[in-house]
Amino acid sequence: MSPSDLGHTLKPFVFLDLFNLDLHDPRGGMSVHPHSGLATITVIAEGDLRFDDPADGVGHIGFGGFEWMRSGNGVWHGKELSGGVAPKAKGFQLWIALQPELEHSTVDSQYVEAQHVPAAGPARVILGSYDGARSPARSPDGMTYLLLRLAAGTAWTFTPPEAQPVSWLAVASGQLVGDTPADEGEMVIFEQSQQPITLQASQSSDAIFVIGSAAPHLHDLHLGNYSVHTSADSLARGEANIERLRRLLVAAGDRRNASGSIPVFRG
Repeated sequence: MSPSDLGHTLKPFVFLDLFNLDLHDPRGGMSVHPHSGLATITVIAEGDLRFDDPADGVGHIGFGGFEWMRSGNGVWHGKELSGGVAPKAKGFQLWIALQPELEHSTVDSQYVEAQHVPAAGPARVILGSYDGARSPARSPDGMTYLLLRLAAGTAWTFTPPEAQPVSWLAVASGQLVGDTPADEGEMVIFEQSQQPITLQASQSSDAIFVIGSAAPHLHDLHLGNYSVHTSADSLARGEANIERLRRLLVAAGDRRNASGSIPVFRG
């Protein structure tokens, strides 16, 4: 999913990528790149990644752990995570379009290790709250994002929270069967509704997947290379600040730390 296609249907969810990376290889992963007007949430479905951040310290994010970053008025990132204990890490990166009151806010990033992410049955609550469990992510209200490992042959029912009719899921591994079939790497978009959604793992293996719901994003999407804003003027403002930050980033020189990662650059 990207902002230029399904992002228009599922906004505020505008981009989704299933990655499988070896960040022990310095050639792996993303290059340093900018964002503005959106938030990113990176959640681990298999393996782990290491973070080394001036604000959050050093640690690992494994299954259910995540990195949350609100880019606001502009940020450069892409190398803040490095290889963990496992040879590879598999997971999802999701972009979320911000409302006008947040699209030029200050940058906010946090790393949350798996043991600090609450569960609601088989679901880890990555964003928002569900069934009495609330995520520690400093995300806007009006959205829910869960990671599940559903045991082989078992079923689970998701009920979209009130006023969150935009819903979808994507499978990292395994297979869903029954009324909502989906294989590894596939995405399912549901009709906008508050009706319960029953999901069942195949008999052959566990199914690991994410499911999201949100209130509709009522603004048009104005797109830059790595930016999503609610108006052309807002996009121009965000991209101008990205360019200002780029010049500061170049002047800052080599910011790589001992672990090989490069902290998020806020300016």
